[in-house]
Amino acid sequence: MPASLPTWHLLSGEYPPIAGGVADYTRLIAGALVKAGEQVHVWAPGPAGVVTEDGVTVHRAPGRFSPGDLRTLSRELDACPGPRRLLLQYVPHALGLKAMNVPFCAWFAARRKDERQVMFHEVVYPWSLQAPWRHHVLAAATRVMLRLVAESADRSFVSIPTWADHLSARARQRTEWRPVPSNLPTEVSTVEVLRARATLPEGPVVGHFGTYGSAIVGPLESVLVSVLRADPRRQGLLLGRGSRAFLEAVARQRPDVAARLHARDALAPGEAAAYLRVCDVLVQPYPDGVSTRRGSAMAGLALGVPVITNTGHLTEPLWRELLPVALVEGTTPSALVEATEHLLAQEDARRALREHAVHVYREHFALERTVEALLGRRAGGAS
Repeated sequence: MPASLPTWHLLSGEYPPIAGGVADYTRLIAGALVKAGEQVHVWAPGPAGVVTEDGVTVHRAPGRFSPGDLRTLSRELDACPGPRRLLLQYVPHALGLKAMNVPFCAWFAARRKDERQVMFHEVVYPWSLQAPWRHHVLAAATRVMLRLVAESADRSFVSIPTWADHLSARARQRTEWRPVPSNLPTEVSTVEVLRARATLPEGPVVGHFGTYGSAIVGPLESVLVSVLRADPRRQGLLLGRGSRAFLEAVARQRPDVAARLHARDALAPGEAAAYLRVCDVLVQPYPDGVSTRRGSAMAGLALGVPVITNTGHLTEPLWRELLPVALVEGTTPSALVEATEHLLAQEDARRALREHAVHVYREHFALERTVEALLGRRAGGAS
C-alpha cells in the first residue's frame, strides 16, 4: 500500500476463536476492509502470537489490554508502519478488569499520533439507587472510561442512537449511528437449505436465534409453548449457543411439546444460515425491544425470514416506520403469540414480509453500508 494511506488496527476484547457477538462483528469488519483493499491488523486477547488469517494480521496476547500489557502493546503497535488508524470495538466488560479498565481507556486517549476511531457496542453500566455499592462503583468507572475514549476519538460510531445520549455535545458532533449487520452469511444455497430441512420432521417451523439470556428465555418459552400447542404439526427450532440447555429446561417443564423442540447449538455460520432459512417464522422477543444492535434480528432480516419481535425503550423509530418485521408493542407474550399465529396463517403476508425485510436490510443495515461509512465513501447515517 502507498505509505500515505493508514493501516487499520482493530482493538477488540473478543476475536475468534473466542466466541461472542463482538468477536463475530470484528471479524466481519476486518474481512470486509481487506476485501476493499485495506491493510488490516487485529489486536485481541488469546494465545500469544501473530498469525495471518484470511488476509488479516492478528496479534494475540493473554492479557492484551491489561495494565501490565499496555507497554508491550504500545511497543508492538509503534513497530507497525504509520500512519495508523485505530478502531476500538468498545464494550466495557470485554476490556477486562471487571469492566473497569480505566488504564486502557487512558492509554487509548493518549495515542495522539494515531487516528482514533471507536465503535460503541455498549456504553455504561446503569445507575440504580437500590443497587449494591459495587454496582455504583462500576457505573462510575464506566462513565470515566466512556469520557476518556469518546472525548479523544477523532470519529465515533454507535450501534443504536440511544448510546449517543451518554456522550458530550462535542463528542456527538463526531458520532454516527452505524447499525450492526448480520454476522451470518446473507446468502445460502437451496441445496444447503434442503439438507438442513431434511433433519427436521414435517410441519411449519417456528424458530428462534440467539444466546438464550435470562431476560429472554421466559417470554420465549411462553410464546413457543403456546404456538406449538395450537397445532401438533408445528416444530420449534432453537438456534445458537445455549439452545440445547434451553431445550432441556423447557422439556422438563413442558413434556407435551418436548418432542417437537429441536436444538442446533454452536453451528458454523453457514450451517446456522441454512437452518434459519428453514424457518417459516422467527420469534425474537427482546426485553429492551428490537434495535439495530441485535445481530440475531439482523440475521433473520438478511436471509428474508419473517421475524416477529417487540418494541422497547431501545427500539429506534425506523422499526415502526419501515416495518421490516412483524412488530408488537411491548413485551407481552400473548401479543407475540397473536402476531405469530397471524403470520403462520397468511402465506402471502409471509412472502411479502420476506421480500421487504431483505430490501430494508440491504438499504440500511448491510455490512457494505458499514464499510462505506468507515472508508468515507457515503455520508449520513442508517436512516
